[in-house]
Amino acid sequence: MNETAKRARAAIDLAAVRSNVRALRNLAPGAQLMVVVKSDAYGHGAIRCARAAREAGAPWLGTALPEEALELRAAGDTGRLLCWLWTPGGPWARAIEQDVDVSVSGMWALREVADAARACGRAARVQLKIDTGLGRNGCQPADWTELTAAARAAEAEGLLTVTGVWSHFACADEPGHPSIAAQLTEFRRALAVAEAAGLRPEVRHIANTPALLTLPEAHFDLVRSGIGVYGVSPSPEVGTPADFGLRPVMTLAASLASVKRAPGGHGVSYGHHYTTPGETTLALVPLGYADGIPRHASGTGPVLVAGKWRTVAGRVAMDQFVVDLGGDHAEAGDEAVLFGPGDRGEPSAEDWARAAGTIGYEIVTRIGKRVPRVYVDSEVPAQTGGRREDDTARTGGVA
Repeated sequence: MNETAKRARAAIDLAAVRSNVRALRNLAPGAQLMVVVKSDAYGHGAIRCARAAREAGAPWLGTALPEEALELRAAGDTGRLLCWLWTPGGPWARAIEQDVDVSVSGMWALREVADAARACGRAARVQLKIDTGLGRNGCQPADWTELTAAARAAEAEGLLTVTGVWSHFACADEPGHPSIAAQLTEFRRALAVAEAAGLRPEVRHIANTPALLTLPEAHFDLVRSGIGVYGVSPSPEVGTPADFGLRPVMTLAASLASVKRAPGGHGVSYGHHYTTPGETTLALVPLGYADGIPRHASGTGPVLVAGKWRTVAGRVAMDQFVVDLGGDHAEAGDEAVLFGPGDRGEPSAEDWARAAGTIGYEIVTRIGKRVPRVYVDSEVPAQTGGRREDDTARTGGVA
C-alpha cells in the first residue's frame, strides 16, 4: 500500500463502475447513457471513473463546470461531453475548440456562445435547457420561444448546432410526486416549441438517476446518471442499489491510530457528550470533518471495528473520532471501515447519510483530498490471487 494511504484511504473499485454503467444501460435500452462525473466523479476521481465508464460503453459524459470538462479533454477523453453550469465570461471558446457541448439557458449565454464561435471560427455545439419546474437553471417557459428562435437563427448563420434540448426533475426521487407529471408535460411542450422553431436536436433528455430507474416514459433519447454510477441509491423511496443491480464503488477505511483502556466515567472528545459507562477500550480513528466525515454524525455514525458495528463516541473532531469497543480487543493499525459495499458487514454510505440527516450523495462527495483514492479492479486478478490494486493514491490520479 502506498504510504500516503496508511492513515486512511478510499478504495475505488473501477470494476464496480463498469458493472454499474452496464446495469444502467440495460435499464434504459432505448436511450443513450450519460455518465455524470462532476465534482471529481462525486468524490471518486473523475478521470479514472470516466475512463471506466467509457470502457463500459457510455457514449456521453457530463460535468457541471467547464473546468471539469476541459480537464477531461486534457486527460485524453475525446467522446461526447456536456457541460452545463456557465457564468458570464466563461471559457466558451476553449470549450468550443475542445468539442464540448455547452448548455444555454438564456439569451445572455446564447450571445456569448455566438460571439465565441465567431472568434474561433468554429460552430458551437449547444444544448438548450428549459426550466420545467425545478426553478434553478434553465429558460423559463415564457422566454422559451424567443430563445429557440434566436438559437435557430444562429444555427442558420453557421455559428452553432443545437444538439440537445433538456431539463431536470425536482422530485423524481419521490415516485408519484405530482411535479413529475407536470414537468414531463412542460418538457413535451418545450420540445414542440423547439421543433416549431425549426430545431432538430440530436438528443432530448430530462431523466436523472431516479427517473432512469423508475420512470421509463421519461427516458427519451438520453438518460443521465450520476449517483447510480457510483452504486449509491438516490433515495430510500426509489430502492436500494441492489434492487437495480448496482454496487457501491467506494470503500472508506482507516488504520486505528490508538487503542487504550479507559476507566468508567471518562469523558470522550470535545464537550464530553459521551462518557464511558464503565471500564472499556477506546479506539481512535484518524479521520475527521476535515476529511469529510460529517460532524452531524457525532454520536451516531457507524463504523466496523474488530468485526462489529460501533458508533462514533462523542463528537467528530477535525482530524479524528473515537469509538468505544467495550470489552473487545483491537490494536493500533487495525482497520476501521466506515462504509463500503457491505461484503464484510460494514455500513453503507446510506447508513452514514441516515446518521447525519443527509443524503448519500453528500457522504461520498464530501470525502476530501487528504484521503487518497486507491484504485482497485476486482475484474482483473492480481498475481497474488486477490484483486488488482493500483497504488495511484491521489484523487483523480492517472496511472
